[in-house]
Amino acid sequence: MILINLLPHREAARKLRKDVFNVSLGLAALAGGLLAGIIFLAFQSLISDQQGRNQLLQTEIKRFDAQIKEIAGLESEITALRARQQAVEDLQADRNLPVHLLTELVKQLPDGVYIVSMRQDNQTVTLQGVAQSNERVSELLRNLGNNTPWFSKPELVEIVAGTVTLAPREQRRVANFTIRVRLMRASEAEKSRVAAATANPVPVAATPVKK
Repeated sequence: MILINLLPHREAARKLRKDVFNVSLGLAALAGGLLAGIIFLAFQSLISDQQGRNQLLQTEIKRFDAQIKEIAGLESEITALRARQQAVEDLQADRNLPVHLLTELVKQLPDGVYIVSMRQDNQTVTLQGVAQSNERVSELLRNLGNNTPWFSKPELVEIVAGTVTLAPREQRRVANFTIRVRLMRASEAEKSRVAAATANPVPVAATPVKK
């Protein structure tokens, strides 16, 4: 017996393919949506983690800024304390400055020079005196500038020719001078002494080797 299908099978097949396509399209859309949602959530998680790290960094930066300010304040206090300590040490050392002034001045005065008056203003000393000649004044300037660590920057303020009466009928020409010089503190004098010793070391005599 022969069976003949009189139904519109082409339309049925076309409808079936359309339904399969629609279902595939829906599944693809659903999969794409799920994938996009997963990617979105992953990105949101990364963004949230980064924001958390940024917040932590900002908190640490603020804490470090506060510590830096505290350190700067401590450094200022340390600097002020050191300055006060140095001032106290200078005051203690300055108590002996008149002794060093007179001692060194006596050592550096050449023959034929004597001091008439002396005035000190802080570390500046003004000397007024009489010398037998201008050369004696120049020698005194060299001595004050080169031969002692207790004086520096000697300056000839004035030199005037004059006369001194030695006897009723004897007068001698002299040079009246004014010199300004800086008196060094003990710490400065020690530094100058060390620098001079370093620049000009004392030669050590060779010891003969006994054979």
